[in-house]
Amino acid sequence: MTWSEQSIARALATQFFNRKYLCVVPNCNWTGYECDLLAITENLRIIDVEIKISRSDLKADAKKDKWWRREHIGYWPTVTELRHHPRLDKLVEQRVYRRPRYKSTPKDWPSKVWKHYYALPKEIWTPELLDALPNQNSGILLLDQDSTCRAWEGIRVTCLRRATPNRDAKPISPAAAVDIARLASLRMWDAYRRLDAKEAA
Repeated sequence: MTWSEQSIARALATQFFNRKYLCVVPNCNWTGYECDLLAITENLRIIDVEIKISRSDLKADAKKDKWWRREHIGYWPTVTELRHHPRLDKLVEQRVYRRPRYKSTPKDWPSKVWKHYYALPKEIWTPELLDALPNQNSGILLLDQDSTCRAWEGIRVTCLRRATPNRDAKPISPAAAVDIARLASLRMWDAYRRLDAKEAA
C-alpha cells in the first residue's frame, strides 16, 4: 500500500478517535503551529497528531519551532559594517546593529495541546526511533493494512504508546470550537468543489 497523510488521517478519524471527536485535516494552524490532524474532544481539549510517512520525516520533527520555547536574553555585541567609499577612497560606516540573543529550551507539549501523537506506518517503525522523538510525552500510533480488518479500507490502527496528557492545557472556549468546526466545514465544501471539477474534466 502507498501511504499518504490523507489515508492515515481518515483511518485515525474513523477508528482511533471513534468518530466522536471533531477532526480537522489537513494542516490546521489553529494552535499557532501546523497540525497534520487536529482533534477536539467532547470536553473541548485539543489533540495534535503528527503524521509521518518516512523515518527521516519523523527524525526531523524535533527541530520544529513547536517543540522549542525561545526566551529573549539580551543582545550580541554591536556590529559596525563598513564599506569602501570610492570617491573618498576610505572606509565609511554603512550600518550599526545588534542582533538579539535567545535561549531555546525544549517544550514537553506544543502550545494549547492536551495530548500529542505521532502516527506512522508500522512498516517503518523501529524501537530506535524513540530516541529521535522530542520527548516521552507523545503517543505513538502505528498503521498497517490487514485485509481481515473490518475497519476503514482494511487499515488497522494500533496504539503503541498512549500520550501523556498535559494537565496545564486548558479547554478551549465553545466559540473557538465553533470556529474550528467552521474551518472543517469550509474545507469539506472545498473538497466537494474540487471533486466536481475533476469529474467534469
